[in-house]
Amino acid sequence: MRDLSRLLRPQSIAVLGSGWAANVIEQCRKMGFDGSVWPVHPSRAETGGHTCFRALADLPAPPDAVFLGVNRHLTVDLVAQLSAMGAGGAICFASGWREAGEAGLQDDLVAAAGEMPILGPNCYGLINYLDGALLWPDQHGGRRVDRGVALISQSSNIVINLTMQARGLPVAYVACLGNAAQIGLSALAEALLADDRVTALGVYIEGVADSSAFATVARSARQAGKGVVALKAGKTAAAQIAAASHTASLAGGGAASSAFLRQSGIAEVATPEGLIEALKIAHVHGLGLGRRLCSLSCSGGEAGLAADLAHPAGIDFPPPSRDQTNRLSASLGPLVHIANPLDYHTFIWGDQDRTTEVFATMLGGYDAGIFIIDPPRPDRCDPSSFQPALDAVETAQTLTGKPAFPVSLLPEDFDEARAIAMIERGVVPMMGLRTALEALRAAQTPAGFEGWEPWPAGLRAAPEMLDEVKAKALISRAGIAVPRGRSADHIQDLSPEGLTPPFALKGLGFAHKTEAGAVRLGLLDPAPEPPMAGAQGYLLEEMVSDGVAELIVGIRRDPVYGATLSLGLGGTQAELLADTVTLIAPVTAPQILAALRQLRLWPLLDGWRGREKPDVSAGIQVALTLQSMLQADQTLTEIEINPLILRRSGAVAVDAVIWREP
Repeated sequence: MRDLSRLLRPQSIAVLGSGWAANVIEQCRKMGFDGSVWPVHPSRAETGGHTCFRALADLPAPPDAVFLGVNRHLTVDLVAQLSAMGAGGAICFASGWREAGEAGLQDDLVAAAGEMPILGPNCYGLINYLDGALLWPDQHGGRRVDRGVALISQSSNIVINLTMQARGLPVAYVACLGNAAQIGLSALAEALLADDRVTALGVYIEGVADSSAFATVARSARQAGKGVVALKAGKTAAAQIAAASHTASLAGGGAASSAFLRQSGIAEVATPEGLIEALKIAHVHGLGLGRRLCSLSCSGGEAGLAADLAHPAGIDFPPPSRDQTNRLSASLGPLVHIANPLDYHTFIWGDQDRTTEVFATMLGGYDAGIFIIDPPRPDRCDPSSFQPALDAVETAQTLTGKPAFPVSLLPEDFDEARAIAMIERGVVPMMGLRTALEALRAAQTPAGFEGWEPWPAGLRAAPEMLDEVKAKALISRAGIAVPRGRSADHIQDLSPEGLTPPFALKGLGFAHKTEAGAVRLGLLDPAPEPPMAGAQGYLLEEMVSDGVAELIVGIRRDPVYGATLSLGLGGTQAELLADTVTLIAPVTAPQILAALRQLRLWPLLDGWRGREKPDVSAGIQVALTLQSMLQADQTLTEIEINPLILRRSGAVAVDAVIWREP
């Protein structure tokens, strides 16, 4: 593994180029970098107020870090020289590599670097706010800090925008990946997290090149008390493939990436502002926040907004206990209705002791609490009357040991200076109620599956679809029950002898038989039935009449995450219902059951309103069998059963499709 320590924490920085190099020197000056800065240029006398060296060979020592602001062809030559002289690493700024069709040139760059680490190419740079070391050719919005979070981004522009935040988040590092020709997301994340001054990691990612390595890094980070928060953009490559199965469709659209992040213990957010707010929580309190939250405000309108926004955010506000209710009523009086969210009115406004008592009493019964409060803008108003309430929030956190979050309805209602000061005291102010709830939900992410890592990634090209007869023969040999039936090339050759009506008649060779009109149900005799256009044979089966529920169960190889396992309410309405869960293999029976319990329609599988309960455990066993089949046979690329009919006891695969390598 390459050592990135000199590149990330340099004592000497060399800059090559003209305008971009001058910008790097200026940013180092502004941030108070106290190491050596060495501009290198063949013809200039000085750059950014520093005397230029004519060539790398003229430098007084091998530089720890180098910013290469030159064209791509010269970049390759200079990287070779730097590697040979023992430099600590380089930022390759130039574009025009693999992303522009120059894959060979990018390969040449990697070869030239050898064991010397490089970020990029097509990489904006690196900022170390801890030591004031910047290999960064542009403006940024950060400040020097003693400790804070690290940000990694696959988009330079997005991370530049993140540095402009005025939400009080202390940022220790900013790093761009560019094309990640040599140093990828996992290696860079591991190196940044190794710095004891880094408290958490935030990543903006468009794709994960090595999901197993990143899962390992995330697990190690969480074990070290450093949370990882991700803003994932785009869809997996698997979701972009025009797929012929429900399984591929239901695992796409980000479902696979979200499952990977969740199982890795990585908190996922949907917005840049959510990323910032979740990282503030991770910086101060860590991740794994408890699910029981309370909300307090001195306005019924604010309490109502909190309640309205909580449900779509996935946040629960359970009612207070009887003891809490009695104590709060004694403090607040008979006019205040005790509930959660709590509108505590303004009877105690300005009385810090009573306010602290109320806040601590409420907070003490929960895992954490939000306190909606918008201090008046200091340029036109006097915010001093709000200080007792803000102080009470901090004291309540101290007294209870529970995280207390002052939350403003509008993001601009907490100014940056106040936010910085509160975070330094261990209290996280959150800007904007909706964003706060998003961040709090993300911070509730559990630590992931113990010891889990995905299978190696890979997706075979042009697999062939087995017809239903062959697919059912394969799953039947694996122990999955299928209906009794017979197949033939022509309808008139099908004999129902020995089978019990009613029958299902199916045309073979279709991925979606219903849409193709290739399914006829409730037949007593197939003989009078006309042929089905496009059918490549026929299957006659006994219909299952004792089903209690239907599932779709599918597993397929994924080019990024190894394999996805999707389950949900099945049948012809599977995609219409869109009530599915996706997991990344391998998983266990308890993990599958926990995922199924997240379905909106789970009550239908759990005896809703006195309905008969289906054998969910049989469905889980089928899912595990499909997982074992895919693991044991590398030629299999996808198996889908839809529907899997759950009986009162047992399950039967009514339809099955398998894709495998020819």
